[in-house]
Amino acid sequence: MQKMLTIISNVLRGSARRNGAQVVSEAASLVVASRSYADFTPEATFDIKKVDLHRLEEGPPLTATLTREEGLKYYRTMQTIRRMELKADQLYKQKIIRGFCHLYDGQEACAVGIEGGITLSDHLITAYRAHGYTLTRGGTVREIMAELTGRRGGIAKGKGGSMHMYTKNFYGGNGIVGAQVPLGAGVALACKYLGNDQLCVSLYGDGAANQGQIFETYNMSSLWKLPIIFICENNQYAMGTSVERSAASTEYYKRGDYIPGIRVDGMDVLCVREATKFAAAHCRSGKGPILMELQTYRYHGHSMSDPGVSYRTREEIQEVRSKSDPISMLKDRMLSNNMASIEELKEIDIAVRKEIEDAAQFATTDPEPPLDDLCSHIFANDQPFEVRGATPWTKLTSTS
Repeated sequence: MQKMLTIISNVLRGSARRNGAQVVSEAASLVVASRSYADFTPEATFDIKKVDLHRLEEGPPLTATLTREEGLKYYRTMQTIRRMELKADQLYKQKIIRGFCHLYDGQEACAVGIEGGITLSDHLITAYRAHGYTLTRGGTVREIMAELTGRRGGIAKGKGGSMHMYTKNFYGGNGIVGAQVPLGAGVALACKYLGNDQLCVSLYGDGAANQGQIFETYNMSSLWKLPIIFICENNQYAMGTSVERSAASTEYYKRGDYIPGIRVDGMDVLCVREATKFAAAHCRSGKGPILMELQTYRYHGHSMSDPGVSYRTREEIQEVRSKSDPISMLKDRMLSNNMASIEELKEIDIAVRKEIEDAAQFATTDPEPPLDDLCSHIFANDQPFEVRGATPWTKLTSTS
């Protein structure tokens, strides 16, 4: 009996020592972690690529200052967009997402950099490659994924889909090529009329740049000196035709003629941010519109129906990924300047993946909107009224 008690006592003492060692180890880890966080560089200044100018004597600065907090925020947002789009690709191939779906992976620096140069009280409108902007404008991954699958919890209640998502001061997601540009001018006109010191960012692609309505909008915006930033996201291939084959002039930043323009490296989030700050200051000073061309690249095809390798090679795509990827560029800057650790960035990656998986789970289990909701939200604030259905004897009700 005594021998058994001795054995039990030794086991308990050993367990206590192990637990104590674990507590000490965890405490030591926390101390090391706190010291390493304190040792991180809180702020660094980087050289950025010089922009090309049109009708301007001076452009954005050639250096950009980045704080550690900003860097981590930009990294997380770009990773979220990237992972969200890759998950959308997977769900589309599983036929859970249907219809049109245009992915934004590769162009993350554009959305994140633009948001870094304006405020959420400013306004933004874009074309149908809109998932990234829906996120940066305040939407959640959960709402975006549920909208892609047409569920009730989607950001447009499951009725907008990939191309038609909206948040406060974000006007979509527009399916008609180039049509969002004059709408953006209307928003800018409202900003000027109200005198609220706000502006509108109106985005379009290189494929839409040849649309006549865009040149009409340039003219009106210049005449009225509207606070609008026209941004051409030049991802080189429009719907599948290279810019050299589709445009007599590929200098899109000069297309405004009498409107000042700048051409920017759209793969560098800091270049985009500083250029946007410069353009925003131009607009707020009352000088009227300005045009930005962001030279960027999409990794996917034009839409999910386009494999993306019939008009370019896989080697070309891989070369851009290896040399100019916007996420890798920011990551390298932060690591080489001791603004973050590899472990810290890995933790962000893990958290982002979990957020995406949770959102995808919700997007595949949330119920679809009922037929009764089909005609709701036609007006923002109105009494319920009757709407004719597909036949004269089918009646639906619209509520705000």
